[in-house]
Amino acid sequence: MIDIKCIAELIVRDSAGREMSLTDIVPLLASIGETGSIAQAAGERQLSYRHAWGLLRAIEARLGGELISKERGKGSALSSLGRAVVQAQRTCAERLDGPLQQLASEVAAELNRQLGASGTMRIHASHGYAVAALVTQMNGLDANAVEIKYRESAEAVAALARGECDFAGFHLPRGAFREFCADIYRRWLDPRRHVLVYLTGRKQGLFLAKGNPKGVRGLDDLARADIRFVNRQAGSGTRLLLDLALNSVGVDPDRINGYASTELTHTAIAAFVASGMADAGFGVAPAAHHFGLDFLPIVDEDYYFACDRSRLSTQPLASALGVLRSDDFRAKVASLEGYDPTHCGELVDVAAGLRGSPQGDVSSVKR
Repeated sequence: MIDIKCIAELIVRDSAGREMSLTDIVPLLASIGETGSIAQAAGERQLSYRHAWGLLRAIEARLGGELISKERGKGSALSSLGRAVVQAQRTCAERLDGPLQQLASEVAAELNRQLGASGTMRIHASHGYAVAALVTQMNGLDANAVEIKYRESAEAVAALARGECDFAGFHLPRGAFREFCADIYRRWLDPRRHVLVYLTGRKQGLFLAKGNPKGVRGLDDLARADIRFVNRQAGSGTRLLLDLALNSVGVDPDRINGYASTELTHTAIAAFVASGMADAGFGVAPAAHHFGLDFLPIVDEDYYFACDRSRLSTQPLASALGVLRSDDFRAKVASLEGYDPTHCGELVDVAAGLRGSPQGDVSSVKR
């Protein structure tokens, strides 16, 4: 079985056309920032002190500025440029992680099909951290156990109806918006043919800079002139949820600065806010937690996989269900901020799942 990996890196090119990757220097810079010592950071990266200095000087020559500032008696610290370089590489990786993972999965799946390999679990799903955890755990058992395509929820469920995937991941809000959102999926889900597998309960809300310096208290504040917003793409389940929530509290999206600025994943939204390019975003709690952002819960929701009833006891669905019901996987999901794996792996009839969660409709929308 072929395993493919895609990574994101930034290349610095000087005026003479010479190029150098930031991949090697960023971990070293991050260690210097944490330890305050070039020698200690070099040791942690298994580099000689001389080689570490050589890397630093080479990048500084390309950039035209100093990465390290030294103060007598205080050791070494990152300059403002050094901190910006570390953040730039991290932002690049975080914002592209989902699309690159999907691309690698698609390429590996096609090559393995050409080689006659089979048994790969095909998941089409709205982006989510519990989905990523499932992919990671299954691929840890078999490097090519899962082929993942992150796409809009409606597209994923439509793909299942066409037989293009084994699991279709989608999410539904609890409470007032449930019925409206459920109608989107009813056209593709046949209660006789399909069944739902509960993945997790989770919270969606506002991402805000640490300490909430703009004093955002709810959705109303997004219309303020001093708030810059970053949005999910049109057609995504999260974008639909936000639109419904804004409408329910009387906020016109046209009044929101940055409403047309979009990113493809929750992680990318959080990275955008963490980099200071926006004051607020909307998505799931683990993304905000990962970047050290404040999180203001707005809506609770349920995440499901839809699949064919007739294939539950056959591979690869049987293996996927085994992972979902395992204590190890539930512990991983429980460690995600705002996620609840209590019902993980339980089968739910299509009609019952679309109508309401196993835990009941208990959410409210905050203004």
